[in-house]
This record gives sequence, C-alpha cells and structure tokens, in this order.
Amino acid sequence: MSRDSRDRMLDELKQGVAGEGGMTDDMSHKKILVRGCDPVMAERSKGFLPPLLGNVQMQAATDDDTFFHLLEEQKYDAVVFAPGAVRHNAAKNPIPGGNKQSAGWSLKEYSAYVESKQGKDVPIVGSGEEREMVPVIRGALGMDGVEKGAHRKLEL
Repeated sequence: MSRDSRDRMLDELKQGVAGEGGMTDDMSHKKILVRGCDPVMAERSKGFLPPLLGNVQMQAATDDDTFFHLLEEQKYDAVVFAPGAVRHNAAKNPIPGGNKQSAGWSLKEYSAYVESKQGKDVPIVGSGEEREMVPVIRGALGMDGVEKGAHRKLEL
C-alpha cells in the first residue's frame, strides 16, 4: 500500500472527529484492542487515535497469533476491527494475518471468538469507512453521552 493511500486513510480517520464536539472525556483508564491488517497503518494510528479517544490505552494486532494472545492476556473495554479488515470481510476475502486456527473465518467467527475470550459485555465494533471509526469507538466506550456499547456489534 502506498504512502499516499495511507495518508488519505489517516486523513479520513481524523475527519470522523470533526463533528464530535467536545473531546474532553478522560478514557485513560479504558483499554481497546484493534485488529487490523496493515502493520504500517496500525503503528501510525497508535500515535493519533488515543488522544482522539480520551487517551485510551490502545493495543493493535495485524496477525491472529498476536491478536489471540492479547485477547487471552487481559480484558478490554472494546475490541475493534479496522476498516481494512471489515472491507476484506465484506468482499468475502480472508482477513490478512490469519493463522491455521482462523483460516477461512469471517467477522462472524472472529466476533464469536472474541466473545468467548472477553465475554458478552465487551463491545465488538468496526466499520469499513475510516471516517466512521472514531465515532464508532467513542460510542462503544460510552463517550459523548452515548450509552456504553451503543455500537455493540459489527454488521456481519
């Protein structure tokens, strides 16, 4: 993926904040886990997403070995599927970074796995549109006066 494409995607992520109003919620005690498919985008997003989400603690995984390990290691306040993963799923393609266990999985199977490791109370969210990600995650965390988990499930 080219730098220009990644820059465009990051700009769209930031555009999702424009209509969000006051960004004063302190979420530094909250933890999110993001499953993406592009290691460069994952690294870059760790630099700007947490401040847009009230300084939430964020971990990212771009392969299932890491993702599954992190799911077992600790409890998260939300598990997020990045736009690329959601788009791969919508196109009926495997999400890059899979392993033997997850071969052939769609987001339906990923969501069931996350729920089995994290519990039914942990929001599992995502969007295929970068500009929707910040509002979706903020809703999952109960920010901006939205009931926690308002964006509870992915559209599968």
